Amino acid sequence: MVETTVETTVEKMGGSLSDFERLAHMPDDARERVLAGLNGAAAQALVHDWHWWARPEQLAPEGDWRIWLMMAGRGFGKTRAGAEWVRSIAEQNPKARIALVGATLGEARSVMVEGASGLLAIAPWWNRPVFAPALRRLIWPNGACAILFGAADPEMLRGPQFSHGWADEIAKWPNGEAAWDNLMMGMRLGDAPRVLATTTPRPVPLVRGLVAQDGGEVVVTRGRTADNAAHLADGFVAAMERSYGGTRLGRQELEGELITEVEGALWARDLLERCRVANLPCGLARVVVAVDPPASAHGDACGIVVAGLGEDGRAYVIADASVEGMTPEGWARAVAAAALLHGADRVVAEANNGGAMVESVLRAAEAALPVRLVHASRGKVARAEPVAALYEAGRVAHRGAYWALEDQMCGLMTGGGYAGPGRSPDRADALVWALTELMLGRSGEARVRGL
Repeated sequence: MVETTVETTVEKMGGSLSDFERLAHMPDDARERVLAGLNGAAAQALVHDWHWWARPEQLAPEGDWRIWLMMAGRGFGKTRAGAEWVRSIAEQNPKARIALVGATLGEARSVMVEGASGLLAIAPWWNRPVFAPALRRLIWPNGACAILFGAADPEMLRGPQFSHGWADEIAKWPNGEAAWDNLMMGMRLGDAPRVLATTTPRPVPLVRGLVAQDGGEVVVTRGRTADNAAHLADGFVAAMERSYGGTRLGRQELEGELITEVEGALWARDLLERCRVANLPCGLARVVVAVDPPASAHGDACGIVVAGLGEDGRAYVIADASVEGMTPEGWARAVAAAALLHGADRVVAEANNGGAMVESVLRAAEAALPVRLVHASRGKVARAEPVAALYEAGRVAHRGAYWALEDQMCGLMTGGGYAGPGRSPDRADALVWALTELMLGRSGEARVRGL
């Protein structure tokens, strides 16, 4: 009867259960019999026994894999699985030398080490590693060592060597392939170096390349947010399903689905990767801030993109300062701050939704703002097409990565339509206005400077 009840629960949840979850779904009398057989020491050991808490897909796969890619929705338990994998290696192998690589060094520390599911939080008190932030090191009592790195600086990974590595959120790494290559070239200690990569799916070249190798030295584990419902806040999964169920964003962020290019999109991700630069190669002759104001005054998203015209004649996207959930006064201050920070000579704002109000709000935030209102006589996609052609011609580059903006760009469809995240491509629309002003419009002279 107990087995039937548990298996029925598994079937309803659409996934597998951990031993802990199986116990929770047992009838009360059966559960009490199991717990009654545990003394204090056994109960304490059980609290830190990952095989007891983990679902099967959170445990390292069998076989002679070299790379384990855990690609799943938000809240799946990827961070906990990664930390527990590292912990098991460190406790079993005193000679282990482990690389902990986050998108940035700060994220490696705040999420992978000090986070709620990080290495310090999940370690048992009797075998807790010592963390030396200045040295970026964790050292276990037996001598095993882990070192923190940020993918934003891939050269940090050039030189050191490791036996194991945990790479977190690789889909958002700003220098993804360069950092990954340096990490893999350092995996040369021990008998069988291995790397675990945990990430929410995004079709960047690094993730797509690893998925394409699934079945050989690469093993891919997939999962959904709902698989971990027992450890998430009550109602969270249902709320997310109501808001994003069936949408492209929900399929990616909740279902853990790797969604490839949208057929007929104006921009392809491979194109954007080719247009990416780490630093500006020259000075900027002009800088503009473009604004796609919210359609209402009740805190919708406001697209704010900063772009500059290089002395080499190429346009450079240098910031996505978009904000959400702000009043008109709030997003106007964000625009003014972006203009001042980047020394903009013009603020370009779409005026279709109350032009006079947009200009007055911006000038109220900063009287010296050189505002030019633009009116959209064509649809968003029609305006975007000549800008997309500039990318194809190699006349636009992105200084760094702007994932939210680029996701919207890759959702704009040739001939009309939008298949990207959110209700409207507000960031992408602001980008189109900025590049139109720089490359297809008139030039300006005034410049905003701090007093």
